[in-house]
Amino acid sequence: MPCQETVPDHILMADAPARATVSSGGMRPAQRERMMPWVRNAVFVGCCLVVAGMVAGRLLRRAPFREPPPVTSPAQQVAGFQPVSERVDAAQAGEWNGAGVTPASRAPDLVLARRLSLALTGTIPSLEEIRAFEAVRPEDRVQWWLSHLFEDRRYSDYLAERLARISVGVENGPFIVYRRHRLVSWLSDELRKNRPYDRLVRDLITAEGIWTTKPQVNFVTVTIDQNNKEEGPDEQKLAARVSRAFLGVRIDCVQCHDDMFGDRWKQKDFHQLAAFFAGAEMSMTGVRDDAAKPYEFRYLRKPGKEIVPPRVPFHPELLPEEGPLRQRLAAWVTHPDNLPFARTLVNRVWALLYNRPLHQPIDDIPLDGPFPPALQILSEDLVRNGYDIRRLIRVIASTRGFQLDSRSEDPDHPVAVEQQKLWAAFPLTRLRPEQVAGAILQSASLRTLDGDSPAFTRVLRFFQENDFVKRFGDIGQDEFDGFGGTIPQRLVMMNGELVRERTKENVFANAATRIGVVAPDDDTAVETAYLATLTRRPTPVEQRHFAGRLREGLTLKRSGRMEDLYWTLLNSTEFSWNH
Repeated sequence: MPCQETVPDHILMADAPARATVSSGGMRPAQRERMMPWVRNAVFVGCCLVVAGMVAGRLLRRAPFREPPPVTSPAQQVAGFQPVSERVDAAQAGEWNGAGVTPASRAPDLVLARRLSLALTGTIPSLEEIRAFEAVRPEDRVQWWLSHLFEDRRYSDYLAERLARISVGVENGPFIVYRRHRLVSWLSDELRKNRPYDRLVRDLITAEGIWTTKPQVNFVTVTIDQNNKEEGPDEQKLAARVSRAFLGVRIDCVQCHDDMFGDRWKQKDFHQLAAFFAGAEMSMTGVRDDAAKPYEFRYLRKPGKEIVPPRVPFHPELLPEEGPLRQRLAAWVTHPDNLPFARTLVNRVWALLYNRPLHQPIDDIPLDGPFPPALQILSEDLVRNGYDIRRLIRVIASTRGFQLDSRSEDPDHPVAVEQQKLWAAFPLTRLRPEQVAGAILQSASLRTLDGDSPAFTRVLRFFQENDFVKRFGDIGQDEFDGFGGTIPQRLVMMNGELVRERTKENVFANAATRIGVVAPDDDTAVETAYLATLTRRPTPVEQRHFAGRLREGLTLKRSGRMEDLYWTLLNSTEFSWNH
């Protein structure tokens, strides 16, 4: 934009009045010459300020809060998912009765909103979202909230990262021929469209082309040896990924020798699976298949290498007889009758929602059972409904078990370990590092930090979250293995830069200060702080205690005292646990 368009008319016409004053005995020509550079500089500075204001306005602009369609709209209706939830309820109730376990009470609605937000976006609800959530009829809130989250880019981005961790891990991989961020972005775009999961997996297994223009190819190129790219993709690594990530089978345990403990797997089972990737090699046009290239391997105690035929380790009748090897393998993996594929997805989505898998270990589900009743019911429904991930999430979130509280109403009889083991109470688990970081950042903003947030806010959040996770400790791809807190993690929370920056007195950047300035009284300030950090209202005891503490600090204004309250809530045990 030319600077002159933003300059007022009386400045643009400055030369004319100057000449008039000289002719009438006003400003001398020498004086006018000395003043002109100052005028030009002032005009230039003014133009720069206007342009900077326009740029800042665009960067800081935020779209208005978007609510999902009403629950009664066709977009909200998912035919037949409620009866499936009821079947799961009945199966779990049978287990509870058989074990003589009494289930916990239903959790408050705000607790359910927090659970779903942490599970599907890696953060907690904002105060803005809480107000919208509580305006919905109680009986519609869970499904309304899910619709809201599904329309949020945070959902697809977060789930894409979780899927990437199981399919390609967390390492940067071989330089030049691998672009992890391209794969994650592609997964996010496909999840945003709610593309069926079996199609995503088929694309990953059969991918060909350049890893930059065909992001799914990165599933293959990540296995290339950094120091020996000429060998091409590693068949054994690909076989291990397919078996663990998509079938929930640890067949790679027999990669070097037959199982010594009487398991069903033999060394040949693994390498016959790896043989499906023998033709995948690098070319001038990226990854391409060479149908004539065999897979050779020297088995333990054999004199030399031998050609290994491609065969699947179970359900061979589901393998197509013709076609390129990787396409045949992908068709077998995702075949509707190959239930290990469906069970693996159900187990991972369950782990995403509960922070604990239905079956442990998450990637070692027995082929022939026994299975938890819920696993079989949900897997069969998943296949019947075309591997719809969103529907699966809705089904699980509608079950009685998912909506149970994690605590007992009777302080004399707390929730027992057996209740959590049988899903008769929501299991208490530590938040993963990215969830802790997301919760800290969101609690510091009264508005929702999502895809509609200003560009500057999104960029700042990205770097702050990555730095926090690095310091806190990334769990890696084994996200649902049991892990305990550490002293360094507590120190990061108590003394780390992110918590300090997000709680210190700053009316422009931090919710703590804004609440202290805007809240009409101390009781409202305490309640708002609890909602923004813990997604609940304080108990009467907590309300009296903290409101009294705010009133006691007469030597410090309330906005400053709110910094201490916020720091206390963020460092509470409750904040860092899923409940």
